[in-house]
Amino acid sequence: MLNRNRVQEATRLTRAGKLVEATALLQRMLQGESAAEPFARTGPPAPARPEPPTIEVKADVIGEKERHQTTRAASAQPRARPAPFDNMREFAGLGLRGPMLRAPPSSSDIAPDGTQFIAGTFGNAAGVRGYKLFVPSRYRREPLPLVVMLHGCTQSADDFAAGTRMNFLAEERKCFVVYPEQPSGANQSKCWNWFRGGDQQRDGGEPSLIAGITRQIMRDYPVDPKRVYVAGMSAGGAAAAIMAATHPDLYAAVGIHSGLVCGAASDLPSALVAMRQGARSTLSHGGPQVPTIVFHGDRDTTVHPNNGDRIAEQAGNASDLKAKVIAGKVPHGHAYTRTILIDVSGRAVSEHWNVHGAGHAWSGGSPAGTYTDPSGPDATREMLRFFLEQSLPT
Repeated sequence: MLNRNRVQEATRLTRAGKLVEATALLQRMLQGESAAEPFARTGPPAPARPEPPTIEVKADVIGEKERHQTTRAASAQPRARPAPFDNMREFAGLGLRGPMLRAPPSSSDIAPDGTQFIAGTFGNAAGVRGYKLFVPSRYRREPLPLVVMLHGCTQSADDFAAGTRMNFLAEERKCFVVYPEQPSGANQSKCWNWFRGGDQQRDGGEPSLIAGITRQIMRDYPVDPKRVYVAGMSAGGAAAAIMAATHPDLYAAVGIHSGLVCGAASDLPSALVAMRQGARSTLSHGGPQVPTIVFHGDRDTTVHPNNGDRIAEQAGNASDLKAKVIAGKVPHGHAYTRTILIDVSGRAVSEHWNVHGAGHAWSGGSPAGTYTDPSGPDATREMLRFFLEQSLPT
């Protein structure tokens, strides 16, 4: 009864716009704390600044069997407990924590010399959003792939580009990259509002804005319409999952890092429960399943690692898939388990990278951006590799 009363009170506070109070109340409930206990003020230390490592060439295939057998074995593995963090500040909205204010990344950390990073805007009945577009130096007006990158809470296009280094990989592989930006006016902490029902639909809310930005770039530049992809981190990862579920005709593949499955929540209280405990239910949108690559750290205390499992399960929701499980390790970094689901044609329709010992941070990212872990496998390189193996059917 006490928990039910707290949820009702948190819902009332949310409707009144008191997100900080609602978040604190629900987190105390989920952590089993008394109402008088203060909000813990913890977070990860700033990492060292090594170059993002590459994945070790040698990896062991530890099993190739029917997918239901592999799923049972994976679900039985214990979750590691996270270590405490420090030197962070809390921010409102979803009980997330962000880094103290820091200098913005330099231009050399955002994009290679000789390339373009162009600011633009898009608007429709749902509002107006800015974006940044990366154009590779070797672009000669031929059709190129497009990657849509959705940042996490408190981040910006510049920060997300610097942390993921997606522009540097896109320069190598010759791709456009667009970074829609969520303003603080839409969410106090610049989170994409993935937990609101109105922002989980195809023709309204934030999905219509993100799709509108995507289509605007496709009109303004010769994008290959069969090779358009969407990826995101944290709240951006949850938004990317929504884009894949609502626009399977637009995106050929989706990358979700430390995010949640579409339909994981319908309001702030259910969002906090899904983040803390893992999503229990999903929306069914029907239509074709979009190929999906998932990265999640098994010590993520912001978005429970079970959420990565739920995404992978939904992406592999077919009876004729086989699973290949590969164990590997980054030199002097994190170990990982990579589960690949393969259809009858031999095509990989899903990859799930479970990064052991990693928290809520972009795996293999650069410390020039926030929420990065240089010790993990390179999520940017692996996502782009997976994307370019996929295309929409004719």
